[in-house]
Amino acid sequence: MPHLAHIALVVRDYDEALGFYVGKLGFTKVADEYQPEQDKRWVLIRPPGAAEEATTILLARASKPEQESFIGNQTGGRVFLFLATDNFDRDHAAYTAVGVEWIRPPAVQPYGKVAVFADLYGNLWDLVEFNR
Repeated sequence: MPHLAHIALVVRDYDEALGFYVGKLGFTKVADEYQPEQDKRWVLIRPPGAAEEATTILLARASKPEQESFIGNQTGGRVFLFLATDNFDRDHAAYTAVGVEWIRPPAVQPYGKVAVFADLYGNLWDLVEFNR
């Protein structure tokens, strides 16, 4: 059956993006391979605790001026990615402690508890604990 393998996230710099996602948010680096024929790297990350077969994020360095304009604004200011957690309060506190910028404070919604944060480029993410 078809499934979603990777989601590309346009970044300015591989190592600065890894510093945020792996260093601050605790994501796992799945791959980091240099591709000399294209002068780029194949960098994959996955959220902490995600299964090996889970969809990964491809950190895609902008290589053209028109791509650079989308860094931090891949969805026109809407929430781009949804990071599900099994313990909202734990992860909200941990992310706050490492300086994650919260755009919208925690709120209880019909579907669960959620807050919106910005990544290092300004892309908006939901941290969400869905009701069971």
